[in-house]
Amino acid sequence: MELFHKLIGLLRDPGQIIEWAGYPGLTLIVFLETGALIFFLPGDSLLFMAGLYAGKGDLNLLLLQVLLIPAAVLGDATSYFIGSRTGPAIFNRPESRFFKPKHMLAAKAFYEKHGGKAIILARFMPLVRTFVPVVAGVAQMKYRRFASFNIIGAVAWVTSMTVGGYFLGQFEFVKKRIELIVVGIIFVSILPGLIAWLKAKLADRNAAAGTSGTPAATPPPEA
Repeated sequence: MELFHKLIGLLRDPGQIIEWAGYPGLTLIVFLETGALIFFLPGDSLLFMAGLYAGKGDLNLLLLQVLLIPAAVLGDATSYFIGSRTGPAIFNRPESRFFKPKHMLAAKAFYEKHGGKAIILARFMPLVRTFVPVVAGVAQMKYRRFASFNIIGAVAWVTSMTVGGYFLGQFEFVKKRIELIVVGIIFVSILPGLIAWLKAKLADRNAAAGTSGTPAATPPPEA
C-alpha cells in the first residue's frame, strides 16, 4: 500500500519521475501510456516537465526527441496490433481497475467521427490517445496508413510538449509557477473530452425531455 501511495505521488508530480527515473523512466512511461493501455499516466505534463528540465540543463532536448518519439510510435503500434488481434471482442472485456469500457467506447466514437486523423488528434487528448490506436486496429485500418498518422502524431506531440517546456522554462515567472502550469496543461488537455461529455449529457437530457413531452398516441376507436 505504501508503494502504491508513492506511485500516486509520482504521477501527481512528474518532476519526481524525471529526477528518480531519468531517461529510461520517461521512455517507458511514454510507451506504456498507449502500448500497455495504461490510461492514467501523465503524458502531457510529463513531456512538458521534461522540456523544463532540459531548459535548466538537467536533460538534453535532442536526446529527448531521439528516445521519446520512437517510444510513442511503438506504443501506438503495439495498441494497433492488440486491436487487430482481439477484434470487436475487446469492447466486451470486463471492467477492471486498469480497463474502463467507457473509455474504449469514447475512443471508438472519436475515431468514427475523425477517421484516420483521429490518430494524430488523440495524441493531445488524455484517455482517448490510449485507446484510439486499439480502435484503429479493430477497424482493420491499413497498417501503412495507420503508421503514417502514427509517426506524424508522435513527432507533433513529443516535440510540441518538450520544446514548449524548454522555451517557456526560460521565463522566471514560469519557473516560480511550475505546479500551476502543469495543472493548467492537464486541464487544457482534458478540456475537449470534458466538453464532449457535457454535450452528450445535454443531448441525453434533451432526448429524455422530448420523449416525456410527446403526447401518448390515441388508441383507435372501437368498431
